[in-house]
Amino acid sequence: MKIGVPKEIKTLEGRVGLIPAACADLIKQGNELWVQSGAGLLSGYSDEDYTAQGARIAADAAALYCEAQLIVKVKEPLAGDLQHLQKHHLLFCYLHLAANAALAKQLCQIGLTAVAFETVTDHRGRLPLLAPMSDIAGRLSVQIGTHLLHSPQGGRGLMLGGMALADRGRVVVLGVGRAGGAAARLASDLGARVTVFDKNPLRLEELHNYSPNIAALYAYHHTIAEAVSKADLLIGAVLLPGLHAPRIVTEAMVKTMQTGSVIMDISVDQGGCVETIHATDYANPTYVQHGVVHFGVTNMPGAVPRTSSQALSAVITPYVQRLATPGWALEKDLQNGINIRDGKIDNPLIEQALA
Repeated sequence: MKIGVPKEIKTLEGRVGLIPAACADLIKQGNELWVQSGAGLLSGYSDEDYTAQGARIAADAAALYCEAQLIVKVKEPLAGDLQHLQKHHLLFCYLHLAANAALAKQLCQIGLTAVAFETVTDHRGRLPLLAPMSDIAGRLSVQIGTHLLHSPQGGRGLMLGGMALADRGRVVVLGVGRAGGAAARLASDLGARVTVFDKNPLRLEELHNYSPNIAALYAYHHTIAEAVSKADLLIGAVLLPGLHAPRIVTEAMVKTMQTGSVIMDISVDQGGCVETIHATDYANPTYVQHGVVHFGVTNMPGAVPRTSSQALSAVITPYVQRLATPGWALEKDLQNGINIRDGKIDNPLIEQALA
C-alpha cells in the first residue's frame, strides 16, 4: 500500500506521524512510503533521514495526498488538509470528533474512511494509542502549570514545591487515568500538596500509595468544589472514550479560585471538563477569566515533538502495518477505531456524542 505522512499544519505542531525507523519497517513489509518534505524537521528528522530508509519525498501536501492511499498523521485535519483528502483515502490520526461536529460533517462529505487513534482499543478495553500522549500531556500540565504560576506569567507568584521557610503549593487533579496519574506523580515529586479525584477505587489506591503528600478522594461534587477553591493549580484530566468530556468544574467553582491560580485542562480536545475552558494554541496558549489563568492548548505534546513523535510512532506502527493489509476492518480493536466508514459515522460513541 502507498502510505503518506503529511506535514502537520496545526499552530506550532512539530510532531510527525512516523519517524524514519518506522518507515523502514513498513517498507520491508512491502509498502511504499511517501513523506511530505519537511514533515519531520521539528522532530529532528530531515528529508535525508527518510530517504536513507527508503521513503520517497513529496514536494508538497498536494503531491503527498495524490500519491498516498493510507494517510498517517498526528492531529485532526484542518482546512489545509481537508482540501486534499479524497474519498479513496484511509485516514489514521487523532480526530476527537465528539467535540468537533463540523469536522465530522466535512469528513463524511468527502466520503472517506477514518480511524481515530483515541478510540482504538486493546484486548482489555484500554486505549493504547492515547496512552503515551496522555503520559506526556500529564507531565507537561505540571511543568507548564508551574511556570504559569510565576508572577511574570500572571500567576500567584509561588514555587509549587515550596521550601523550608515557605508553604507548598496546592495541586488538584481531576481524573487519575494515564494523564491525571502522570500529573499527580510529578506534582508530588516536586513537593506540592496534591489532591486527586476519581471514582475508581483501584486508581485512587495506587496514587495514595505512591506518596504521603497525595490525598486520593472519591469524586463527590461538594468535595471537588471545596478543593478547587483552594487550588493553586487545577488539572483537568477526565476522559470518557469517544465522548465529550463531562463538565466537572462549573463557572461558579472557578469564581471561588484565588486570583493568579492556574487551570490546565488536558481534556480540552474532547471539549474540556472545566466550564470556562476553551481551545487555544501555542501561539496564544492562555487567557484570564475570573482572575484565573486558563491554559487550553489542544495539542500539548506538540511542545516536545521529538519525544512525542518517537513515543507515538512506536505505538502506532503495528496498527499501520495492519491497516495496510486486506481484511483489517474485521479485527475488533480496529473496528472500535473506525469513526467514519465510507462517508458515514460508524461508531456508536461518536453517534451518541454528536446526537
